[in-house]
Formats: sequence, structure tokens, C-alpha cells
Amino acid sequence: MAAPVDLELKKAFAELQAKVMDTQQKVKLADLQIEQLNKTKKHAHLTDTEVMMLADETRMYEGVGRMFILQPKEVIHNQLLEKQRIAEEKIKELEQKKSYLERSVKEAEDNIREMLMARRTQ
Repeated sequence: MAAPVDLELKKAFAELQAKVMDTQQKVKLADLQIEQLNKTKKHAHLTDTEVMMLADETRMYEGVGRMFILQPKEVIHNQLLEKQRIAEEKIKELEQKKSYLERSVKEAEDNIREMLMARRTQ
């Protein structure tokens, strides 16, 4: 009678271990992506700060592939602001995804603990 319960616990532990490993990898990936997006956001902010110090009639070029296109200062400014906004949104999404993953692992661990407690009371 104890063998099926032990087998069930072993299976649950194996599933939990696999889930924890998978989740840890996903959390690390999300951390790396957040770090990269923060760098992109900071770079765009610093570039925008420097661009805004220049005179309005300064010739500015946008890099497109292997060529450069003459753009007004306002267009470059708007593109940098958009880049920062997009990075912010992606960071928020990744942080939500990360917290969801951490909660799901915690719930799985709690379920295993409940199974162990039920096993001990028997």
C-alpha cells in the first residue's frame, strides 16, 4: 500500500524538479532581456539628451542599413522617445512574466508540501 504513494511522491518530485529547472532558465532569460532593454533605454535617453542640446538647424542623419538619411531634429527626437517607450513596455511585460513564473513554482512546491503532510498524517 505504501509503494503506490511513494511512487506518486517520486513522480511529483520529478515533475517539480523539471518545472523548477525550466522556470529558473526562463527567469534568467527574462533577467538578461530586462538588462539589455534597460541598456537600450538608457542609451536612447543619453543620445536624446545630447541631440536636444544641439541647435535646431544642425544636420542630423538616421542610419538605415548601409546608408544615412537626412532627418530633422524633431524626427530623431521622436524616434528616440519611441525607442524608450517601447523598451519600458517590454520591461514591464517581462517583469510580469517573471513574477508569474516564480508564483507557479511556489504553488507547485506548496502542493508537494501538502502531499508530504498528508502522507505523514496517514
